[in-house]
Amino acid sequence: MSRLLDQYKNNISSEMMSKFNYSNSHEIPRIVKIVLNMGIGDAKDDSKILEKAQKELTLIAGQSAIKTKAKKAIAGFKIREGMPLGVSVTLRNKMMYEFLDRLINIAIPRIRDFRGLNIKSFDGNGNFSMGIKEHVIFPEINFDKVIKTTGMDITICTSAKNNDEAIELLKSFNMPFNDKQIN
Repeated sequence: MSRLLDQYKNNISSEMMSKFNYSNSHEIPRIVKIVLNMGIGDAKDDSKILEKAQKELTLIAGQSAIKTKAKKAIAGFKIREGMPLGVSVTLRNKMMYEFLDRLINIAIPRIRDFRGLNIKSFDGNGNFSMGIKEHVIFPEINFDKVIKTTGMDITICTSAKNNDEAIELLKSFNMPFNDKQIN
């Protein structure tokens, strides 16, 4: 069992139950999935960049990443409908908790000039999204073999009904939020 999953089952769920006065254990918020996405704009010119990004995201996530395609044609950017432009992977269950553990304890501390995650990045339904400018902060990536550093989006989807419950859930996993921001 993953360390964070064990922590959630033994400690966090009981703390959340008492803090929010849930009547049923199924009301306790939990993390449903984590979606990783890399948009590669240069993939329209060179398909090798997309292949390399797919391999790197597969290394980071621990499971196979898929190519995402353009939904619409945009003539100004020379993009046709159906052209592969990015890679994505959805993590659930054990892989999700293992990735979250690596993200919180290894990757986020390696971000340059890090001052905490923006607490305003919640969508109102308990889902948190963050962007990373350089994917090389993950230890699985060999910096010497990287052709081009790219950014990535990470979305953590929870079963929380509102942002307050989701903030409390992620804080209990030691997610480093910047509490000094104005609400």
